[in-house]
Amino acid sequence: MNGIARYFMLLAVLWAIIGMAWGIQMSAAHNHTLSPAHAHLNLVGWVSFAIFAFYYHLVPGAGAGILPKLHFAAAVVGVVLMIPGIAMAVTERGETLAKIGSILTLLSMLLFAAVVLRGTSAGQAAKAS
Repeated sequence: MNGIARYFMLLAVLWAIIGMAWGIQMSAAHNHTLSPAHAHLNLVGWVSFAIFAFYYHLVPGAGAGILPKLHFAAAVVGVVLMIPGIAMAVTERGETLAKIGSILTLLSMLLFAAVVLRGTSAGQAAKAS
């Protein structure tokens, strides 16, 4: 695994390790108040990033150009803002970070959709010729 696929996978594994350690900490403390943030870290961080990594690995041409770089940046910043933002929202210390992170995470998925559609179009054009 190389290029953007590798970066997504490295971060997926990092998010999974953090999420698992956080889950163990919450369980040991018998305090699951931040479970929504923990769940979003596991789903958006670990699962989504791993799926992104596998797609970019299986479709190497999809990693070319500016679009995948924008996707990566939006995805990373989205998780970095959304997870503490959810923790802040749950503990009633403000929702701004959660909102910004959520919008960036949505933007990241829209960018990924564009990458997939671009790859699908290119793949269909190649098969047709």
